Amino acid sequence: MKLNISYPSHGTQKTIEIDNELKMRPFYEKRISHEVPGDSLGDEFKGYIFRITGGNDRQGFPMKQGILTNKRVRLLFSKGQSCYRSRRAGERKRKSVRGCIVDSQLSVLSLVIVKKGEQDIPGITDTTRPRRLGPKRANKLRTLFALDKTDDVRKYVIKRKIEKEGKKPSVKAPKIQRLVTPQRLQRKRAEVAGKRNRAIKQRELAADYAVLLAKRAKERTEARKAEHERRRLSSNRASGSSDK
Repeated sequence: MKLNISYPSHGTQKTIEIDNELKMRPFYEKRISHEVPGDSLGDEFKGYIFRITGGNDRQGFPMKQGILTNKRVRLLFSKGQSCYRSRRAGERKRKSVRGCIVDSQLSVLSLVIVKKGEQDIPGITDTTRPRRLGPKRANKLRTLFALDKTDDVRKYVIKRKIEKEGKKPSVKAPKIQRLVTPQRLQRKRAEVAGKRNRAIKQRELAADYAVLLAKRAKERTEARKAEHERRRLSSNRASGSSDK
């Protein structure tokens, strides 16, 4: 079985192969997110504590958290679930995954170092790989540098220097996301004012339209009364002439 060991604080990971099954016995019957001491793997792992984060079986099917079995099952997946990526809107698909319990049928087991032991593991704990890119979001920059809301985040952006043969060195910096600037506040105020003015204008137009409807209704009523009065007078004249 192969062990994919990662050390997030140093940004490193390495895959090692364990041929002796007896060394893997303490990991059997453990579940994803369980913490296991690494003393059984050898003297170089003495004092280490690993957390199980996943794995794959010999056919390549991944382990899924929450499936309390060491066998393979077929589940109906939808968008947002692990071990599945939807290709179309509303798509669901039945796929095979392995349970979250570790057994001897796995080919790769993923581990994360929770506690460092006495000795360094070559390629994992003795080296450091710095992050190539820094954070982009304004609040994450404030958290990283312990900044206050009054500090200018733009001064703390992590920049990269790019050097190419035959070209002048250049500097790249990410565009800060969710940055609240005076221009953004002014634009927001303009949007709110525009929405308020539109609402006021719509109410005024509705009031004017109601007045117009009332005026036309009154005109129709008066016209109906005038027509009725005209017919009454004409009928009276006709009856008076017939009596003579």
